[in-house]
Amino acid sequence: MLLDLHTHSIKSDDGRAKVENYCQWIRTKNLELDGFVLTEHRQFDNDSDYSALAKKFGLVILKASEVETEYGHVLVYGVTKALQKEFDFAYTKNPLEMVIEASEAHGAVAVPCHPGRPKVGMFAHTEELGIPKGVKIIEIFNGGSRDQEDQIAIDNAIKLGYKGIGGSDSHIVSHVAHCATRFTQDIATIDDLVAALQTGEFEAVHITKPHAPIQL
Repeated sequence: MLLDLHTHSIKSDDGRAKVENYCQWIRTKNLELDGFVLTEHRQFDNDSDYSALAKKFGLVILKASEVETEYGHVLVYGVTKALQKEFDFAYTKNPLEMVIEASEAHGAVAVPCHPGRPKVGMFAHTEELGIPKGVKIIEIFNGGSRDQEDQIAIDNAIKLGYKGIGGSDSHIVSHVAHCATRFTQDIATIDDLVAALQTGEFEAVHITKPHAPIQL
């Protein structure tokens, strides 16, 4: 299965895409995508139910979060009510190691995203703060990356032994499915996704640029 693991809807403060419009775009353009994960900024959307849209369009639609730490932005998959009590999802300086530890304690997976990006990427801070403990997966393909940002992520993933995922980081409909992650098993629920990330049986794919899939 091919899933875009990093998308934003109008629920995010800078998102301009409605979830139904994502679905329509994927089907109208016959995109090579089986579904997507909504990773809204500094929150977890407890209220929205996209099951009807998922059924209508034959897509997997899951929910996660993008939180902020002193090392930059981090995607959190498998958010529960209990995990939301562990730290403030709206806070912009959460300690990364705490986010990782709390996520693991509650069966979730924390993944630093666009880590090669200045200011909001993890590797922009490792010289000053050191290599954080607990990181196992990073986003190596990001649809919004510029210059050498993805290459910085790839090089460091190889050096540090991290697995890599891909996500479009879409904020508008036409940017969905630029990058994605391919899984060897079926993913129908967030629990399926978390389990697949934990087993490491996946690969990052850049769909819109001539990159071959990279297995890390």
